[in-house]
Amino acid sequence: MANRTARAVVCDLVLPCKDEEAALADLLPQVPAQFRVIVVDNGSVDGTADVARGLGATVVREERPGYGAAVHAGVTAACSDYVAVMDGDGSFDPTDLVPLLDEVRTGRADLAVGRRRPAARGVWPWHARAGNTLVVAWLRLQIGLDAHDIAPMRVCRRQDLLDLDLR
Repeated sequence: MANRTARAVVCDLVLPCKDEEAALADLLPQVPAQFRVIVVDNGSVDGTADVARGLGATVVREERPGYGAAVHAGVTAACSDYVAVMDGDGSFDPTDLVPLLDEVRTGRADLAVGRRRPAARGVWPWHARAGNTLVVAWLRLQIGLDAHDIAPMRVCRRQDLLDLDLR
C-alpha cells in the first residue's frame, strides 16, 4: 500500500473478501495513501488475512456469511469520518476512489458511487459478470432503474451509513 505517512488518512476503505489472496497482493499496493484499508475476511480458506496483514491492512473477521454482513463488520470497525466500500477481487482501480471521496468531502454528494469497468481480461470472473448482468436487468425491468452495474464502489460519511441502521 502507498506510504500512509505521506498524507493523513481521511477515509477507511472496507474490502469484503472471501478467498482473495491473489487479488489482494496486487490490489493493496495500489490503494492511495489517504485510505486506511480494512479487509473483512468472510470465511476465507486461503491466505487472504495473512496477505492483507502483511501489506499493512487491518483485518476483521466476520463469521456470518454474506457480502452485507462483511460490509457491516467493516463499517463498524472503521473509525474515519468517511468510509469507502469496494470489492477486493481486483476488478477496480482503487485510485478511482479519490474523486468519489472528493465529491463527498466537499458536500457535492452524500453518497458517491462508481461502476465497474474491468481493465484487463480475466479480472472480473464470468460468473460475477453474469450475475451482475441479471441483477441490473431485473432492476431495469422492475423499477426502471437506468443502471449498468450494481455500484459496488461507493464512498459516504460513515455516520450517515450507520444512521441507516441496516441489518
